[in-house]
Amino acid sequence: MANRWGTGRTEAFSDGVFAIAITLLVLEISVPESDFRDLWNGIGHQWPSYLGFVTSFVTIGGIWLAHHGIFRRLRFVNARVMQVNLLLLLVVTFLPFPTRLMAQAIRDQDAERAAVVFYGASLFVTALAVAALWGAVLSDRGILRPEVGDAEITAVTRATTPNVAFYGAAIGLGVLAPRVAVFVYLAIGLAAVFRARGDSTYAAEAPAPED
Repeated sequence: MANRWGTGRTEAFSDGVFAIAITLLVLEISVPESDFRDLWNGIGHQWPSYLGFVTSFVTIGGIWLAHHGIFRRLRFVNARVMQVNLLLLLVVTFLPFPTRLMAQAIRDQDAERAAVVFYGASLFVTALAVAALWGAVLSDRGILRPEVGDAEITAVTRATTPNVAFYGAAIGLGVLAPRVAVFVYLAIGLAAVFRARGDSTYAAEAPAPED
């Protein structure tokens, strides 16, 4: 059909965006020259940056695993999947900004709550975009590989959608206990990594068509 394309270039472009977004995270970590007189203390003083880096790294890693799991089950991509995929990449590339903001504001009682909630809202939108991507796939099941049955669809749905509710709850916690909420964000990201659905045997035997 005219509105369907092979998955190869979409996956390659997406992988590049994920890699750049993860790389940008580490560029936000630095020790001010004013801390060089007591460098060990200065390095330790940057713990919010390390926490933000690990949390966002794990989150993006979980999204990449989910993305890979989705695309390895596709024969083609259609226009809607391409559009939602671009939206997902947009929100992923935005993550370094709220990560840095959270790290900078978490020691300021006047700003930490807003920064942590904003960070959580950004993570929430990424989770929503992942769920929307899988929803776009399910709206046209003809783009799925024929070997993907109902049980497989249910398993992928369970792996890609729960984070929306988890992040919503964590954002509410962020209003009351911002620092605790950041560790909850980290736990959600770790859970997404361990919950990711890997390739099935058919994916290795029947590679998706290229452009």
